[in-house]
Amino acid sequence: MTVQPDQQPAGRTTDRPDVRTIAVVGGGPAAHRLVEALLARSGDDLRIDVFAEEPWAPYDRVALSRRFTDPADDLPLTSGGSGGSVPPLWEDSRVRLHTGCRVTVLDPDARSLTVEDSTGNGSTVTWDEAVLATGSDAARPAIPGAGDMTVYRTIDDVDRLREHVTALSQRLGRTPRAAVIGGGLLGLEAAGGLRGLGTDVTVVHSRPWVMNAQLDEFGGRTLNRLLRGQGYVLRLGERPSALRGGRLCFPSGEDLEVDLVVAATGITARDELGAGILELGPRGGFAIDERCATSAPHVWAIGEAASFEGECMGLVAPANTMAEVVADRLCGGTGTFPGFDTAAKLKLSGLDVASFGDGFASAPGALEVVYADPTGGLYQKLVVSEDARTLLGGIFVGDAAPYASLRPLLGRELPGEAGAFLSAAGHGAPVDLQMPDDAQICSCRDVSAGDLRAAVCGGCPDLGALKACTGVGTQCGSCLPAAQKVMEQQMAELGMEVSTALCEHFALSRSEMFEAVRTTRLTTFSEIVARFGTPADPSVNLGCDLCKPVAASVLATLHGEYILGADRGGLQDTNDRALANMQKDGTYSVVPRIPAGEITPAKLAVIAEVAEAYGLYTKITGAQRIDLFGARLDQLPGIWERLVAAGFESGQAYGKALRNVKSCVGSTWCRFGVQDSVAMAITLEERYRGLRSPHKMKFGVSGCARECAEARGKDVGVIATSEGWNMYVGGNGGATPAHAQLLAKDLDDETLLRYIDRYVVYYIRTAERLQRTARWMEELEGGLDHVHDVVVKDTLGIAADLEQVVAEHLETYRDEWAATLEDPERLRRFRGFVNAPDGGLPVVAGPRIPVRGGQR
Repeated sequence: MTVQPDQQPAGRTTDRPDVRTIAVVGGGPAAHRLVEALLARSGDDLRIDVFAEEPWAPYDRVALSRRFTDPADDLPLTSGGSGGSVPPLWEDSRVRLHTGCRVTVLDPDARSLTVEDSTGNGSTVTWDEAVLATGSDAARPAIPGAGDMTVYRTIDDVDRLREHVTALSQRLGRTPRAAVIGGGLLGLEAAGGLRGLGTDVTVVHSRPWVMNAQLDEFGGRTLNRLLRGQGYVLRLGERPSALRGGRLCFPSGEDLEVDLVVAATGITARDELGAGILELGPRGGFAIDERCATSAPHVWAIGEAASFEGECMGLVAPANTMAEVVADRLCGGTGTFPGFDTAAKLKLSGLDVASFGDGFASAPGALEVVYADPTGGLYQKLVVSEDARTLLGGIFVGDAAPYASLRPLLGRELPGEAGAFLSAAGHGAPVDLQMPDDAQICSCRDVSAGDLRAAVCGGCPDLGALKACTGVGTQCGSCLPAAQKVMEQQMAELGMEVSTALCEHFALSRSEMFEAVRTTRLTTFSEIVARFGTPADPSVNLGCDLCKPVAASVLATLHGEYILGADRGGLQDTNDRALANMQKDGTYSVVPRIPAGEITPAKLAVIAEVAEAYGLYTKITGAQRIDLFGARLDQLPGIWERLVAAGFESGQAYGKALRNVKSCVGSTWCRFGVQDSVAMAITLEERYRGLRSPHKMKFGVSGCARECAEARGKDVGVIATSEGWNMYVGGNGGATPAHAQLLAKDLDDETLLRYIDRYVVYYIRTAERLQRTARWMEELEGGLDHVHDVVVKDTLGIAADLEQVVAEHLETYRDEWAATLEDPERLRRFRGFVNAPDGGLPVVAGPRIPVRGGQR
């Protein structure tokens, strides 16, 4: 929406003595938020005039990069409100928006402004209170030729860049070469926009890693690697010395040929109105106190133009907080500005980067809990207090999924071990965070978990309604995953139906995605996005931590190819990426497959030798396997090379797949055994190993009714009878343990295998994400009876199809570690250093935590 300039206001905007006039100088997001807050707090005793230099209504500068791809997008700021009762902001009778107007003089003594329109005509406006929200200009480096650089700050800047790139392409007849000076948030987003327009982009940054204000060295160097992998050229650790013609010059003499240079080196506060009148900060900006008041009575300042404790900040959240404080003060309140919220999230296609709080662990005694996989492009760090309980900050690169849930808990005690909140560390289902009512979910619009719960109770049953009602997620949008979780938890508590959509990128549920991919025979995530994603564009919809692992599992089940091959490696959960199970201290456990627990002395000796050689802690598990704990990522190939050579396979203890088949000794040794449970258990484990599923599965085979293998506590339980086998289904040891239920009796070996084939594949096809077999059967219409009809009676006529899936899996199965060891490229992801073997950054996994008795 473009608001045309009103006629020039003259004098006060109202003759009513009981009405106060507020003059807002500036038309950016901070001004927008101030007007919203004032209207929400006041009645008809207020008149607000907003003076904006640009010809646009205040727009969402955070989303500026959208304008590169959609020139018609005016980036409107969504107004929140209480139950939708506030009318559109600029249609409210208490507000007048004057676009294309420049304020040239501020006179605090006369309480007046001098305003010029686009033609140079001036007038004087008086006010009762003035709020300066003049924002900032983009800084240019102080070098010769800087005037020939363009900047990235406004809609007009983006439009000029787009037109310039188009003209360059036509004139040059080749791909234009662009340089962006500045590797911060704004610079990287500018680089992404230029690259989207078809330019070759070099990012020039004075530090050794980009986003150094938000990321520590490990995080920054990981982001460097990701950017290079996407095709960006990085020129790091250097400042340009001049721009001459088509060359960006450097002191080293290694100049850069360019067709276009964009300066994104920071901001300069627009504080010229205060020169000689108001106190300014040491680095510019109108100096304010905790009330956001300037040195002149009745004059306030907010946003990027305000200097608080000597600092100006170009972030949305503190600007909005300042706006709320001023609105509160003008309406008789006592609000104060608490300081800058420096949380930031990079909005660049294909890169998931965020930081918040004390990410650099500068607080005394702060501890860092880190997961790092440089070759996989992942870095996650939480900073906690010395007692490891209070959350102080975090940094996420490559996978920022925990950011939305953890940021509201800043300064609070974590409800679990810090490492459990690192999604890349592969601790299974995420910790179920129940946000306290006063936890701030949306810092841009100051929306708490309690506000969201109240809105759901008041009739906002979906995310769209919740956004309209509370304003949550309507500015930068980074809080939406946390907001959706709070909403769904509250809906479930109220007994309301919750959407089955997999995530915001897919309207399909997990089972619907499986069927859709199966019937269309798609083979890559990009194809799935293009066919079924929202939006259906792989360059825009790059997935999230919900849909990517689901798609990876579906593709693995349907095609049986190498789990980390093609585009699948980046889709996996961390455990699958490492082909090992990450533990709480950041090391990995190694679990060789030992079907039915049957093992030779020679193989036992190899396990012992490996454990001794690598200093690993060993434990015999309830799954009849031997776990070896404490291996580093870079040690995994060496460990598995020895194990594979001895005949071991991966136990897939890291995947959502069959974990093991437990067995008693059966009729071979036990005087009570009536069937060979060991042989059957080995058959089952070798039949279904590696078959990906919605959740992990465990089987059990007991040689008699005494049930020593605890088969009725398993997803599939087999118990021997004198006539054959009884088959039980739907038992497991999840959060709510369930006993398996009898599906069929006295089966011969062949029939038992057919029924298990059908049951397992039907579960894989129709269950939802992370839904275990017990919960799946509970939610199936008809429950056990329906499963019996499908598996035993074949009422749906799909038995042969279900069995064929297992037959194809048996033909294509290959041990994942054996396949990995054969390929040097596949082994690269297990390097422990960024530049190994020549050196680089070590993988850091936080402090090693000893196990019982200090065995480590």
